[in-house]
Amino acid sequence: MRRVRCAKNGGPEVLFVEDAPAPQPGPGELLVRSEAIGVTLPVVRKVREGTEPSPLGGEVAGRVVALGPDVTGFAVGDRVTGLAFTDGYAELTVLHQAMASHVSEEATALDAVALVRSGLVARGAYQAGRPEPGESVLVTAAASAVGSLALQYARNGGASRVVAAVSDLTKADFVRALGADEVVGYDDASWGEPVDVVLDGVGGDLLGPAVRALAPGGRLVAFSSGGGTVEAYELLVRSASVVGFQMAAVARNKPELYARWRDEQWAAFRAGALRTSVHATIPLAEAARAHELIERRANLGKVVLVP
Repeated sequence: MRRVRCAKNGGPEVLFVEDAPAPQPGPGELLVRSEAIGVTLPVVRKVREGTEPSPLGGEVAGRVVALGPDVTGFAVGDRVTGLAFTDGYAELTVLHQAMASHVSEEATALDAVALVRSGLVARGAYQAGRPEPGESVLVTAAASAVGSLALQYARNGGASRVVAAVSDLTKADFVRALGADEVVGYDDASWGEPVDVVLDGVGGDLLGPAVRALAPGGRLVAFSSGGGTVEAYELLVRSASVVGFQMAAVARNKPELYARWRDEQWAAFRAGALRTSVHATIPLAEAARAHELIERRANLGKVVLVP
């Protein structure tokens, strides 16, 4: 099979394609023939910022071709999607059954890889903000795969006002079509009237403006891998709070909640209440181009590799 690997050799990362033996599924694992592979910002960051080559994990959708011991609930031939932590950029990928889910018959592999993991992160971050109907919500990285779904969760959840914060105002039409009432740029002097909830998928230097966008009693949900620092005084003067959210913690510690969110998400997709957005499908051998798109924040929705 073909897979993409990373080399550094003391300099910038180089992504290259190599032939490799097919992996063998272990206990509780599925071997999946990939049809679509989602590229995520955390993986791009790990590859770029790490001192050693990082595993190329990814969101994978395809068909099960083999089962390891002790697998339950899946069969050869099933269409599945899930998160692969290593060798995700490959024609054949191993998924642990706890991180895998069946793909709805109405969905394509592109739909699945754009919806499931990104949508679960968007749903979880939205829930972590404890939104009440009629409150206002601001989403950073609003044109990203997660952000584009978070906008829809806010709109569908009864937000009185949905604000999209983007790196480039040329993305305004895209985010407005997904439910944003207002669009602001990261460099704008003001992000408009304060909001009750901020869902931040960027981190870093953007945490300051994100906190200052909160109304009294507001909540900031930090779910980015970008790090950053929040000034306690900024929270104090607003009686505001910050909560961190990580989807992996829900998958590990609350599997029943994870499964319920996943099922509700598919139901919303079938009903037309959630729409997927795929910016580009890029050949597996051109993974470096996909990473460059993500780093430039040039994407509107998901960037997907296809074997």
